[in-house]
Amino acid sequence: MDADHIEDAAARLAAVDERIAAAAEVAGRDAGSISLIAVSKTFDRQAIEPVLDAGHRIFGENRVQEASGKWPALKARFPDSELHLIGALQSNKAAEAVALFDSIHSLDRDKLARELAKAIEHQGRAPQLFIQVNTGEEPQKAGIGPKQAGDFLARCRDEHGLAVSGLMCIPPFDEASGPHFALLQKLAEELDLPNLSMGMSGDFETAIAFGATHIRVGTAIFGPRG
Repeated sequence: MDADHIEDAAARLAAVDERIAAAAEVAGRDAGSISLIAVSKTFDRQAIEPVLDAGHRIFGENRVQEASGKWPALKARFPDSELHLIGALQSNKAAEAVALFDSIHSLDRDKLARELAKAIEHQGRAPQLFIQVNTGEEPQKAGIGPKQAGDFLARCRDEHGLAVSGLMCIPPFDEASGPHFALLQKLAEELDLPNLSMGMSGDFETAIAFGATHIRVGTAIFGPRG
């Protein structure tokens, strides 16, 4: 990895950290309560290492298979790194996901809940879990409907024995994010869940204003995807 690329990655990371601090100050929040997930999907180990070398430790991937090809080696070098699955999860990949990821943001159906519960019991390893809510109720998008979230949370806890820590959403790309973040914040308050995974490179300041505890930022840190 050339020195310019390493410096670029470190500079972009620092710029994002500054934006988080500024947005938190405007919102009257502690910037330390906001976890920055650096979304490294599609980027190889050589592109990720400069961000790790700059001191960042929380990363997000969309696919189990892609992550399993690059993260075991990275975690061996940086054992304090933390990996979040932010993409849709197939039920047959639940055991692999539990083994590799520290957090899973895409719990959205009972079949997946059952498979995650089995894997957690078998492996004795329990990632932090977020229920993905389809705030725009888009038929093509993963996630539980907002009106079904409460019943689904109860089933996750009572039937499947899962500890759920928060909610996640991805607003429709052609709509303003704010109303969707407001809906997720209200839902989390009603369900007494402390964590909100929402906001990406283009709208994370808005997400912070609505209480995001985890923001998912890729392009602003790693640069454009090829």
